[in-house]
Amino acid sequence: MTPSGPGTGWIEVVTGPMFSGKSEELIRLLRRAAIAKKRLQVFKPAMDNRFSESEVVSHSKWRMASEAVERAEDIVKRLDPRTEIVGIDEAQFFDDDLPKVCSHLANLGKRVIVAGLDMDYQGVPFGPMPGLLALAEKVHKITAICTQCGEPASYTQRLTTSEKQVVVGAGEVYEARCRRCHEPEGGEQAEDSWLFPPDGVEES
Repeated sequence: MTPSGPGTGWIEVVTGPMFSGKSEELIRLLRRAAIAKKRLQVFKPAMDNRFSESEVVSHSKWRMASEAVERAEDIVKRLDPRTEIVGIDEAQFFDDDLPKVCSHLANLGKRVIVAGLDMDYQGVPFGPMPGLLALAEKVHKITAICTQCGEPASYTQRLTTSEKQVVVGAGEVYEARCRRCHEPEGGEQAEDSWLFPPDGVEES
């Protein structure tokens, strides 16, 4: 699939729990597009400044330059008309206008690649993600590894008692769990946060 004009774009979503490699897959797809000489713009929510304020950064430290925006509509305001592919990371943190914005971009002929958590720590559909998944022409749903039993993990386990839906953090606050090991009300951290550390990540 290659966009070629108005109405020929599409939306694809990369989703799954934390530590499943969503941002890494987003960066991989965008790097391939860059090799193919496509014009790119990458956006992320301004609130996600865990690793960088000006880059999308995966847990395995893959990086790509990005623009931080406050609201979904800001993506349209900053869009270069020459852009062919739009990447959006941490989509779950955006407001509910994100599906409408992504549809607008696709209608303009853009390929829109979005990465985000499909569920929050309680296993509830997260923010604008359900709408994006319904609109997408292509969905990459990937799993992590359960830190309790080693089975494929589709849930994000929060390791604090906070009841806020959004608590920005990484391995010190969250870990991946399977359905059987997931505790929606919060749980304790496994002895090793990674049973099988990915390349480039050292065990603590």
